[in-house]
Amino acid sequence: MSEYQQLHHVSDDIGPIYVLDDGDFRVLSFGDNDEQSKILKAAPHIPQHTYVQAMLAVLLFSKPKSAIIFGLGGGGLVHALRRFDAGIKLTAVELRADVIEIAKRYFQLPVGKKLNIELDDGGTFLARAEHKKVDIIFADMYIEQGVDEKQLTSDFIGTCHKGLKAEGFLVLNCWKEHSKSELLKQVLSAHFANVYATLTGGGNWVVYASKQPHSFSAAYNKQQLQQLSQQLDYPVGRSLTRFTQWE
Repeated sequence: MSEYQQLHHVSDDIGPIYVLDDGDFRVLSFGDNDEQSKILKAAPHIPQHTYVQAMLAVLLFSKPKSAIIFGLGGGGLVHALRRFDAGIKLTAVELRADVIEIAKRYFQLPVGKKLNIELDDGGTFLARAEHKKVDIIFADMYIEQGVDEKQLTSDFIGTCHKGLKAEGFLVLNCWKEHSKSELLKQVLSAHFANVYATLTGGGNWVVYASKQPHSFSAAYNKQQLQQLSQQLDYPVGRSLTRFTQWE
């Protein structure tokens, strides 16, 4: 990433945080050769990472009025969800205060009455159960070393299930190697009626777990894919070429 200029650097108890810029793109990084978040400054609503694109594919199956995002990062999910429907009530839970301030200052985070930002640990926030149940929970908690293993535990997944409405979805961003985890699959299947997933070109394994038996046929419906692609301003189907039921 040598072509990038460093705009900002800070460290906290977890580690370093960098903001990088090459003129067109802005990157949030937690370490060498790490892109935690990336936006195209001229169009921040278009996700630049395939895993974010894949996570947003849940909008084929749900038209949410509310959602929780665990792991704010640079706000890529917030930007895209605002593009999809400015009326969705969003709560973003972020462990690191500096990340929140950086998202606001450097990543054009669309703050407003419909966005509530909580400085908290995701598991602690869920366990308090003070929030209203939501339609979708997006779990994207990462550190420099990779996935925060907390979001793959039975406790966390079970508490997510309790925090969702009856027709709710949990969307998990994992690594490719988690697709081989029988334990994770069993935990998800124990709580959710259907579990589907897709492997992205970037090596992420994105999971979609629904509380109710659900038809995922929209993932193969050209008309619905085209409609959502127009709403989000990128080709949604590209992230679903390896979409399958996890069983």
